[in-house]
Amino acid sequence: MAARKTSNERGGASLFAHAAAQGRIDGNKAPLAERMRPRTVSEIVGQTHLLGQSAALLKSIEQDRLPSIILWGDPGAGKTTLAHVISLQTRSVFVPFNAVLGGVAELREVVNDAAERRNLEGKRTIVFVDEIHRFNRAQQDAFLPHVENGTITLIGATTENPSFAVNSALLSRARVFRLKALTTDQLRLLLQRALANEERGLGSSGVRASMEVLNEIADAARGDARRALNQLEALVAFAEQSGSGEVTLDLLRAFDDERLLLYDKSGEEHYNVTSALIKSLRGSDPDAAIYWMARMLEAGEDPLFVLRRLVIFASEDVGNADPRALEVAVNADQAFRRLGMPEGWYPISQACLYLASCPKSDGVKSAMLSARAAVKEHGALPVPLKLRNATTGLMKAEGYAEGYRYPHASTGHHVAGETYLPEALIGTRFYAPSGEGLEQHIRARLERLRGAGGETASDSASADGAGGGEPGSADRRK
Repeated sequence: MAARKTSNERGGASLFAHAAAQGRIDGNKAPLAERMRPRTVSEIVGQTHLLGQSAALLKSIEQDRLPSIILWGDPGAGKTTLAHVISLQTRSVFVPFNAVLGGVAELREVVNDAAERRNLEGKRTIVFVDEIHRFNRAQQDAFLPHVENGTITLIGATTENPSFAVNSALLSRARVFRLKALTTDQLRLLLQRALANEERGLGSSGVRASMEVLNEIADAARGDARRALNQLEALVAFAEQSGSGEVTLDLLRAFDDERLLLYDKSGEEHYNVTSALIKSLRGSDPDAAIYWMARMLEAGEDPLFVLRRLVIFASEDVGNADPRALEVAVNADQAFRRLGMPEGWYPISQACLYLASCPKSDGVKSAMLSARAAVKEHGALPVPLKLRNATTGLMKAEGYAEGYRYPHASTGHHVAGETYLPEALIGTRFYAPSGEGLEQHIRARLERLRGAGGETASDSASADGAGGGEPGSADRRK
């Protein structure tokens, strides 16, 4: 009976297309980034924190004792390159698995092959999953037992934070290595290598490029080696066709479209930039706030998402310190819906700058969270009889509305000493106005009213301080 074909035999060439290293893919010349892909650890530029002389990852590769790992880094940082080097240096069988196209059935075949290989030949199998964040939960769960029992060693590569992209059970069985974005100097070195290399690079073209040009290409790539090499290849091809023999700054700037911003509307960077915007607003830094907002909008974020965050911020972090903040944010939202882009930039920017510049208070947030916590803790406490409407004779007979005193009939439109909370919560202070903006006047008024009800000045001051603690805390003095 014929032996069952292994995954590598079924798939033919590996993910890394060794044919590409020789200059051909499907009859076409491979891209420069593929041709220049390092083949040994010593050729890898950067990542010295992972591949330095005493680094644990380097030792694991050299000793061919690699554990399951997740390679996490920005596009072009070298995740696939590192996996490629491992595939060339390991004595294990290296099997690529497509996170988008591969299903659970194909995975079972890979695992069966790996188990057979281990039992009959004593060989390990390393399965490489590029863009592992695209795995659905069923695929990740299918991998888990085979990683756990050692049938396969997993190498996953992802641009997304593994804490969000990989389920916790699988993540706990793999070591995460964070690859750093390449610096401008490191990218320039890669470009120099590509220009000089006649076998795999652009050396045979004879096209030159100054250090200034290479620096600009490297800087524009924002840490992405693939982007830098692809742009260099396009520029060299144009210089060859035009017969100039040199990539000049003028040529580069003609090619250099608007720089792509690092921003993924559904990934971690979305949350990072949004967080930076909110923290800048909260920190009363209008310059930083308008910068992060511009980053989001220039990268294609939905302006309505930004406006929603501004409206939330106006209540959550400004509140009654400046009640106009909510008005400004809501008006900006309405104005944008009438104007659209690009004119919509103006009201959004106006709201952003106003919110960053006005006084701040989390008194509204603290009061809301404290009140909600009290509701959850005490349940549906009965409404005091004096606060109930007596709309029928029976209700009056039951004591509804009895003892209620009408504030507008009292001096200052306030009934001194009156209480309106359920009996179990009398004396609780949910709202502690800050000393910022309008809230300083609100605080003074409440202190005066509470003082008229018999509280001491020190009690009021203590209650006011409740807002300085963790959100959701309340001064529950009885």
